[in-house]
Amino acid sequence: MNRTNGGQFEKGTHWRKPRQWWDREWLEQQYITQMRSAADIAKEGGATENNIFYWLKKHGITTRSMSEIRAAKHWGLSGVDNPMWNRRGDLNPNWKGGITPERQDFYMSREWKTACSEVWKRDDAKCQRCGLTHDDSPDMPMHIHHIKSFAVVGLRANTANLILVCEACHRFIHSKENIEREYLP
Repeated sequence: MNRTNGGQFEKGTHWRKPRQWWDREWLEQQYITQMRSAADIAKEGGATENNIFYWLKKHGITTRSMSEIRAAKHWGLSGVDNPMWNRRGDLNPNWKGGITPERQDFYMSREWKTACSEVWKRDDAKCQRCGLTHDDSPDMPMHIHHIKSFAVVGLRANTANLILVCEACHRFIHSKENIEREYLP
């Protein structure tokens, strides 16, 4: 070991064996030029993905955005080349014997259809958050929002627990931006 200066390491020396990703040019070649993922580089080198991201940041190498990551990702085979292509019903390994899930059963029920009609009439076919009407923007779908969760069985079709909102407002209600928890319990 290169210990001098009272047990301190000399500048440019390290107690660990140097890693490839410590070299900016090598890491840039792998991550940018060869389009390898941080996870792939980490797996090959016996490191963690977070360690590779640390070095990317330390070297000032810009990381890819999520859309760039998804565009480069291999999503598998499509169409007839996909072994799951056209495997429906009992040919599909996820087949549950034709059992309709509880949510789908409920949304097809007369009880739900009646509740929806009442909410549309009560709310005058208008988004209760932004005031947009179905006639103002026919391209914007309207949604029935459960104020208290669908999981509360007794309130699923209770019109006092339902409001009409446009799709954009419904997305907002369930987003992180809804810090006031508007239309949420």
